[in-house]
Amino acid sequence: MTTPFPHERTAIVTGAASERGIGRAAARRLASHGWSLGLIDRDGEALTELAMRIRSELGVRVAVAAVDVADEAAVRAALDGLEAGLPPFVALANVAGVSSPTPYLELSPQEWRRVLDIDLDGVHYVTKRVAESLARQGVGRIVSISSVSAQRGGGTYSKTPYSVAKAAVIGLTRSLARELGPFGVTVNAIAPGPIDTDIMGGRLTDERKAAMAADGVLPRIGTVDDIAAAIEFLISEDSGFITGQTLNVDGGLYMH
Repeated sequence: MTTPFPHERTAIVTGAASERGIGRAAARRLASHGWSLGLIDRDGEALTELAMRIRSELGVRVAVAAVDVADEAAVRAALDGLEAGLPPFVALANVAGVSSPTPYLELSPQEWRRVLDIDLDGVHYVTKRVAESLARQGVGRIVSISSVSAQRGGGTYSKTPYSVAKAAVIGLTRSLARELGPFGVTVNAIAPGPIDTDIMGGRLTDERKAAMAADGVLPRIGTVDDIAAAIEFLISEDSGFITGQTLNVDGGLYMH
């Protein structure tokens, strides 16, 4: 017997500050489906502005925390504060991340550490704290953003440390699916292909979009709304028998 979703429920979304990012698109989509939101990002000013817009336009509860996901103590304190002021946590979308186009032979220890601190350790820190709440109540959804780069060994904008971190996210997802399944919590990953966001090294020209789309099956690259729709599905109540999976949203770039 599974525990039903609470009528009032909160989704935590990391990386929601970027104006053209997946996190912001996911936050808006979830709010439009009635989720209350706890938003986490380093850019507190942008988060506060976004929260005001969502409250005004969609009428849901939104709280924000300006925090670096690579700081475990700060993450735990921020989530404690968000939990105290919002409906029960039911879902987490781990979207916060950084890119890294540096070639491996030019890679510094600092750049390696920067990418793994955010793209892997940050996912772990946020997930660990939210999972504690989900396990206590007996229901929950966790979705983390990986990348087709993890499956193809790069070949996108970012290179080795990014691919390593995103591959580790898939391993983390599978392991947590096993450990958290008995508590009614599902854990899945999404592996986007090229998406039109600034993490690809700034705004994409039509020429870059065409070049990136050429590797796939569909005649375009992805949008933030493509990924937000996948997030919304995987954290919905209807997706309760899907866990430990990596959903590729990549226009057919990687088939397996």
